This record gives sequence, structure tokens and C-alpha cells, in this order.
Amino acid sequence: MLKAPTEFLVTFIIISVILMLSLVVLITVVIYRYQQKQNTYFKDIEALKISHQNSLLQSQLEIQEQTFQNISREIHDNIGQKLTLAKLHLNTLSHDDINKVTSQVNDSVSMISEVINDLSDISRSMNSEILLNNGLIKALEFEAVQFKKSGRYKISFSTTGNPVFLDANTELVLFRIAQEALTNIIKHADASVIDILLHYDSLLLSMIINDNGKGFHADENRFGTGLSNMRKRADTLKGRLVISSNPQGCTQIKIEIPLYENNKSI
Repeated sequence: MLKAPTEFLVTFIIISVILMLSLVVLITVVIYRYQQKQNTYFKDIEALKISHQNSLLQSQLEIQEQTFQNISREIHDNIGQKLTLAKLHLNTLSHDDINKVTSQVNDSVSMISEVINDLSDISRSMNSEILLNNGLIKALEFEAVQFKKSGRYKISFSTTGNPVFLDANTELVLFRIAQEALTNIIKHADASVIDILLHYDSLLLSMIINDNGKGFHADENRFGTGLSNMRKRADTLKGRLVISSNPQGCTQIKIEIPLYENNKSI
């Protein structure tokens, strides 16, 4: 009479053990797969961080390279010319006319003073990190001043909305995009007027650069690798870059980035 209940109990125990073992195996497999996915996720995150850091480092190096090129051009075109003129004035002093001598000396002193001021500006521009420590707005203001000094461009810089100080790395990338755009204008646009605008709203920062130079068709590659570099940098900030132009003239470069994803203080 006890045989049936005993067999049932044994069967129940065996089935329970099998179910428990199956459950343990299932849990183990789930945990293993979860850990694999987690490891893959962390590896992907680390790869993105490395890629982002490399992009920032590349931006820093390119800003330094661009700065050195600007310094070389400034020394050759501006400072060299002023020193040559000052030397010419001093070499042609007329000792017979004291008033003329005084005028020539004063002109030479004035030119040398301008050279000293120019060298002071150059020293401030040599370190992009120091420049950007004052913020993107100050950096772009300084860049606009340097363009004005060349005498080739009528350039304006303005901001609208309520400015937000972004992460330093973000501002560095934005500044490099602006430099790339301005370099392209110098090389290809044959422009005389440049307008730079930073527009802040509650969600986005827009950087807009307009020039009145030669336009181009959408299928033309006026920017070469410069456009690809600007797009990649915009991508690192989870933003987008849009270029509008026409063959009749005028080009606009617009970069939009989300403020909240690029500002650790918000």
C-alpha cells in the first residue's frame, strides 16, 4: 500500500532535482550572457572614449599647427613690413631738417610700438588652451580681431540668446571647426565679408558662419577633406553640420549641438 506514494515521492524528488538543476543552468547561462553583453558594452564605451580623446587631441594639435601658420604669416606680412619701413625711415634721416628728422623718428617709434603690440597679440595666441580658458566667445572674438588686422576682410562676431559656458573640450572642438571654416574661406572663397554668430537657445547651440565669397554647387567638393573633418568633429559632439551655398555667391556653414549633452554643469 505504501509503494505508490513512495514511487510518487521519488519521482517528485527526481523531477524537482532536474528542474532545480535546469533552473541553475538557465540562471548560469543568463548571467554569463549578461556578463558578456556587459563586457562588450564597457569595451564599446571605452573605445568611444578613446576615439573621442583622440579626436580632441587631434583638434588640439591642428589648432596649434594653425596657430603657428598664422604666426608665420603675421611675422612675414605684417611685422616684417613694419620693421622694414621703420628701418627705411631711420636710414633716410635728413640731418639738415630737424623737423623732418623728428617726424621720421616719431614715425619709426610708432611703427616699432605697433610691432611690440603685434608681438604681444601673437604671444597670447600661441597657446590655444590658455585662449580657450577664457571661453569660446572670447576665443572667437580674438580670432575675428586677427582677421580684421589683415585688412582683407570685414568681419563681425555676435551672440544671441543666453550664453552657456560649455565643457572645455567641447569648446575646443567648436573652435577648431570655426578655424577650419575660416581657413577654407581664405583659401577658396575669395570673400570680403565674414559674419560669425553664436546662437544659444534652451536646447541647442548654433554656430553660423556666413561669407560673401564664391558659392558652389552642392555636388562640388570645395572643402576637400576640410568638410569631412568638420563633420567628424560635429559628430563627436552629437551635433550636425549643414552647408548652404549657391554658384551666384554666399555660403553658410551651420553647426548645431545639443547643450545638455555637452555641458557637464547643466
